[in-house]
Amino acid sequence: FRHGILIPLAVMGGLLGLIILQPDFGTTVIIAVIGFLMIYLAGGRLLHLGAVCAAFIPLAVWLLLRKSYRMARLLAFLDPWKDPRHSGFQIIQSLIAFGSGGLFGMGLGQGRQKYAYLPYPQSDFIFAIVGEDFGLFGCLAVIALFVAFLFIGMRIAVTCRDKFGCLLAAGITAMISIQAFLNMGVAVGILPTTGLPLPFFSYGGTSISIMLAAVGILLNISRNCERNFG
Repeated sequence: FRHGILIPLAVMGGLLGLIILQPDFGTTVIIAVIGFLMIYLAGGRLLHLGAVCAAFIPLAVWLLLRKSYRMARLLAFLDPWKDPRHSGFQIIQSLIAFGSGGLFGMGLGQGRQKYAYLPYPQSDFIFAIVGEDFGLFGCLAVIALFVAFLFIGMRIAVTCRDKFGCLLAAGITAMISIQAFLNMGVAVGILPTTGLPLPFFSYGGTSISIMLAAVGILLNISRNCERNFG
């Protein structure tokens, strides 16, 4: 523990502390999950990582209760219809969008929820717009693409003989995949609202630039793996 994961945990803790001061609780959680995953893949023991997680649970609860809007989001996730005009408004409008889309959707650009009904339809809740325009099958196609990305990215990580390349590929794949599934989980109402964009779909120059740069690095690692096996 002292010579293996203590230094990575200290570095990650410093970065998470800066992010939570923004404040950005959702990004803090996702970076913590990715960090713990990478430490585990690098050889960290589950017993040590579990002990660290258990030690920080009281801090996470305190951060959740410290800001009223975070608690409101959690309560809205549990029962959005309890406050349909305020804290539960986003989730309810998102579910209405999915329901309006049905199996095959209303057609590209034909959905109505993005017109002053659903907040942030271009970023946080763009998956709901996909569901309204393209229906259940459109949503399943998007999910299938991210599952394929997860599978291929982890395959690149496993086949890479260089340990740094392996961990980098796994981290990039986890970063994009976890963020995608968190965003989609929020949109369908199975996770509390976090404010994370959907990779490659949500509007935003910085987000798409970072994601494309990360995929470029992943492809470079893949080429090196092919050369090593060749």
